Amino acid sequence: MKQRILSVDIFRGLTIALMILVNTPGTWRAIYAPFRHAEWDGYTPTDLVFPFFLFIVGTSIVFAYRNKQPSAATYKKIGVRVLKLIALGIFLGAFTIQWPFFDPFEEIRFPGVLQRIGVVFGIAALLFLHLNWKALVGVAVALLLGYWVWMGFIPLDGQAPTLERAANNWANYIDLNVFGSHMYKDDYDPEGLLSTLPAIVTSLLGIFTGLLLVSEKAQKVRKMLLMGVGLLVAGTLWDLVFPINKALWSSSFVLVTAGWANLVLGGIYYLTDVKGVQFGSIFRYAGSNAITLYFLSSFVSSLMHQIQVGDGQSVHGWLFDTVYAHNGMPLELSSLLYALSVMGFYLLLGWWLYKKEIFIKV
Repeated sequence: MKQRILSVDIFRGLTIALMILVNTPGTWRAIYAPFRHAEWDGYTPTDLVFPFFLFIVGTSIVFAYRNKQPSAATYKKIGVRVLKLIALGIFLGAFTIQWPFFDPFEEIRFPGVLQRIGVVFGIAALLFLHLNWKALVGVAVALLLGYWVWMGFIPLDGQAPTLERAANNWANYIDLNVFGSHMYKDDYDPEGLLSTLPAIVTSLLGIFTGLLLVSEKAQKVRKMLLMGVGLLVAGTLWDLVFPINKALWSSSFVLVTAGWANLVLGGIYYLTDVKGVQFGSIFRYAGSNAITLYFLSSFVSSLMHQIQVGDGQSVHGWLFDTVYAHNGMPLELSSLLYALSVMGFYLLLGWWLYKKEIFIKV
């Protein structure tokens, strides 16, 4: 097995673990505030999780493609992975245990987490193959500024555009007209079409960190921490005119989340790759099969919510009520313990796959 930078696998595995944790509470009615998404503007720790994964996708692109040249074989490899991720995402959104095992076509959601990962990976990988780092900086700046101008200043149907959840919000308007009923909500989708443009920059910022990690430069930790602080400051200032917003994946959101990603990854890199501290191995194992664990957790969760037992209660509901929610604890704590149990199961599965040297490429 190839020698890997431990902190990258740990960061990826930690991110997947947190994605599973926040996606599988015992009940959505009782969740502690840090495990909820922001209502609209602003962000919570949960809002950092998905951009962290797109960030580490960019970092991983550097390791996977830094010694490759543009070629038909490379394009095919990238394209196949993009199609796999999109197909898996649509499958998760459409699957039902009822015959014919998929929702009616008009009810299937086209955008989604895996779909966005696939599209962002494909575009970021192609940009990395064809452009040097200076050109990539130019693309990143152009996308973030262009998105701000488009969302905040270009009139829509004769009205001033808005950043609120409304008909004259450009991101919502485009998604509604392109996807129609195939959306998360009737009027917006957090993984929509237009907001994918700034999401690409999230991965580009991960590429810049990856380039630093594979370089011969000294003081890598210091540079990552400086990048993190700089991005946090820039994003916080931009928030004054273009609010931090995950649903819109605003430009300020891109900078702030990439700032935190650099700080967290920099800290893990210092502990594991610089100081050699044995830290986070369970996340390292999970990080080696990250997409597989995410897909399985989503698929099994869907099954547990759909399969009915006894008086029509779902397997999920029965398990939560029987094991977790009947012991006098606050419902929020019971809900969190359920999510931690699910996360722990998939971390153990990641450990088992790693020990068996099973690495499923998606």
